[in-house]
Amino acid sequence: MLKRIVQLFFLIVGGMLGIVYLPDVLKLLNIDNIPYLNNSYTLAILGAIILFIVTFWLVDYIVGLIKWLEESLIKAPVTDVLFGSLGLISGLIVAFLIVIPLDRISFSVVNTVLPIFITLLLGYLGFQVGFKKRDELVNLFSINRSGKKKSLEEEEVNQQAKKLKILDTSVIIDGRIADICQTGFLEGTIVIPRFVLEELQHIADSSDVLKRNRGRRGLDILNRIQKELAIKVEIYEGDFDDIQEVDSKLVKLAKLTMGVVVTNDFNLNKVCELQNVAVLNINDLANAVKPVVLPGEELSVQVIKDGKEHNQGIAYLDDGTMIVVEEGRDYIGKRIEVLVTSVLQTSAGRMIFAKPKLLEKAL
Repeated sequence: MLKRIVQLFFLIVGGMLGIVYLPDVLKLLNIDNIPYLNNSYTLAILGAIILFIVTFWLVDYIVGLIKWLEESLIKAPVTDVLFGSLGLISGLIVAFLIVIPLDRISFSVVNTVLPIFITLLLGYLGFQVGFKKRDELVNLFSINRSGKKKSLEEEEVNQQAKKLKILDTSVIIDGRIADICQTGFLEGTIVIPRFVLEELQHIADSSDVLKRNRGRRGLDILNRIQKELAIKVEIYEGDFDDIQEVDSKLVKLAKLTMGVVVTNDFNLNKVCELQNVAVLNINDLANAVKPVVLPGEELSVQVIKDGKEHNQGIAYLDDGTMIVVEEGRDYIGKRIEVLVTSVLQTSAGRMIFAKPKLLEKAL
């Protein structure tokens, strides 16, 4: 659609130029005596066709420039666009007031070149002043009811809280996001893109039983978040037809809206970090809130299976943290007291090494 609009613009401009300049060109070529060429409609059609053919290669570049400008404006914060535009308008108004007296001067350079230079210069300066002084202007107008200015820290916290939280498919299927929203730790607006819903529906319709159950669980979680929890939920109807992967679409959407991607996908987490996109990883949160266990502490655990190394036993805490019990193979199926010897933090989570307390007493 945008390409058609640009082409139509060139056709209209070509028609206008044809009416104005083609008669002089025909005179130079000594073909102005042809009757039907002196018609304004004919000149407009010829001018439109000529300019369209000459600028045919330029259309794609102009469309690309417009899309780049559109994405830049969408990614820019509202305050930057607003105050930059106000500064630009103020600069143009001042330039207009300065240029009016110059029309009385008969010198051609002053009448033509100088007004254009003044308009461009003051428009640029006005935009830069409005853009770079936006924080001061915001603080000037953001007055509390008590008459005190809001601090920059409060403004930053409010901006962070208002950021959109964009859910990916994996974190919806996981289900823990509903409990996090219920506790109130996740603020702002929850955004569920339409392409994520379509992927969930595709998983729910899968012939594989496990995938089908996971997809249906994800849809149930979304219904719970939308209907039962006191948090604002929005459905993003847009899509990116030029991008195939859902993860890439999420990153693109987060860039355009300055939002935060919520996921538990390790690979998506890394992609977001590489592209400077804010991301919240549910697994990181789960690891952060696990109880801290220090060497020398005593725990009561049930050894459930043998470990990889000789005579090791494996137990788990209530939060799923794995405990490797040295010399614990003989205690499989029993609940024993163990003494923590060391704690290892890995990318997969926290691992605890311990040994039976009975063995410690024997030594």
